[in-house]
Amino acid sequence: MTTWPQPGGQWADSRSGVGAATEGLRPHWLAAIRRYLVASAIGQLAWEIAQLPLYTLWHSASADQVVRAVLHCWAGDVAIASTALTLALAIVGTRDWPARHMFAVCGITVTLSLAYTTYSEYVNTVTRQSWSYAAAMPTVMGIGLSPLAQWVIVPVAAFIWATRSATPG
Repeated sequence: MTTWPQPGGQWADSRSGVGAATEGLRPHWLAAIRRYLVASAIGQLAWEIAQLPLYTLWHSASADQVVRAVLHCWAGDVAIASTALTLALAIVGTRDWPARHMFAVCGITVTLSLAYTTYSEYVNTVTRQSWSYAAAMPTVMGIGLSPLAQWVIVPVAAFIWATRSATPG
């Protein structure tokens, strides 16, 4: 049996009618990826803005510096989300994703994102001292709890929205 993508993102099967018979039974993978990336980008931006008071920058920088910092961090968040999803799909994704292996892809994406964020927060707050936490930031072993929570809550919410809403075409 041979399958191949058709215009509109549908999969055709060498057995007559199979592609049409299964169309609509599972979320379309490309639509799910697109929706995940959009939902993640929106969620990451909202989180970056909401957690500003937990960093000293909020209390000591000019408005322009705060805006630049938010945009810089948000661009990094989008890169982390995109890279982690790509790696997760390369490791456990199938052409039937997200109908199959959705939880594995989500779990690997969150794990990779948390690992990088833990590393980045440590390097930037301890080693390079590029930024620092305000007294209000709760920490776990010196790492801010807010950025760790960000990389659990935002990706999981984005996956739920993206895979429930994605449809073929």
